[in-house]
Amino acid sequence: MTDRSSPKGLLAVPATMLAAVLRGPNDLVLEQMDVPRPGPGELLVRIRVCGICGSDLMDWYVAQKAPFVFGHEPAGDVVAVGDGVTRFRPGDRVVLHHHAPCMECEACRRGDYVHCPVWREQALLPGGMAEYAVVAQQSVRHDTHLLPAHVSYEAGTLVEPLACVVKALKRARFAPGMRVLVIGLGFIGQLFGFLLRRRGAGRLAGSDAVSRRLALAREHWADEVYDVSRPPAAPRLTSAVPEQAFDLVVVTPGSPKAMLEGIKYVRSGGTLLLFAPAAPGETVPFPVEELFFREVNIVTSYSAGPDDMKEALEHVVSGHVPADVLITHRFPLHQAEAAYRTARDVHNSLKVVVTMD
Repeated sequence: MTDRSSPKGLLAVPATMLAAVLRGPNDLVLEQMDVPRPGPGELLVRIRVCGICGSDLMDWYVAQKAPFVFGHEPAGDVVAVGDGVTRFRPGDRVVLHHHAPCMECEACRRGDYVHCPVWREQALLPGGMAEYAVVAQQSVRHDTHLLPAHVSYEAGTLVEPLACVVKALKRARFAPGMRVLVIGLGFIGQLFGFLLRRRGAGRLAGSDAVSRRLALAREHWADEVYDVSRPPAAPRLTSAVPEQAFDLVVVTPGSPKAMLEGIKYVRSGGTLLLFAPAAPGETVPFPVEELFFREVNIVTSYSAGPDDMKEALEHVVSGHVPADVLITHRFPLHQAEAAYRTARDVHNSLKVVVTMD
């Protein structure tokens, strides 16, 4: 590789880099490509670690986007800045959001950042599973954040997914003392559990069919756990008995069955929070008559905005979500295919990250 100077950069970067490309569901290849150059208002970041998100494992979602360099949970170092950038300089350690709003349109003024037309544009190019990536100016201006020196890059990869959890609890109007059930104890479910415990949930329960997930929740944050692979567990959770019902039920998988199960456990006047979408064309036969007379609120939550990222970073910096507990597997970029396979194995992995060193 031939080194070349980067715009306004003190650090040299190579001409080409390695990136992991999803060509389709469960079809990953490594490709050599040119290192992108930052334009005005942009950053060039040397990615150090990137997490694999659950959305990258949803076949229908991947099929819609492929081919693409996947990964949007990165932490790394600024190596070059474009014209007009004053907030960052080469050598800064950063975490960033792959989407960012304009902060000026009607949606942004309402705080509905994910509905901003600019937010819809990709702000991390070509993606997080690459040795280098350009951060678009909207993210540089509004949703790129310094990572303190004492916080690991691995911990930095937790910020973006945790921001989505932060936003979801805002939309669900969570308040301290609430009784909460988390259905689905994968990585996101565990993030919900840690944050809910930190923020003062009263009774906090979790349900799943994977024993390792149940054990982790029981050890670190859950007052009680329910193994849904064992039928006797289900009758113990019911809204029919007031003291067993939950103020908030969080459904983390995009499973219609899990969504319908959640209705059984939320109290009348309570809230059902749907964190993930069902597949396109897949419908959920909600019992509207029951929901109406019981006044159950159904809330959805998609991604996160700059304020959520800032709050999530504060939690990570303070150690409220332990990276060493949540991250179960680490792979170098040249083993990205193995990392992807491992992430799809829900029985033996929780969170998989890829390192670029």
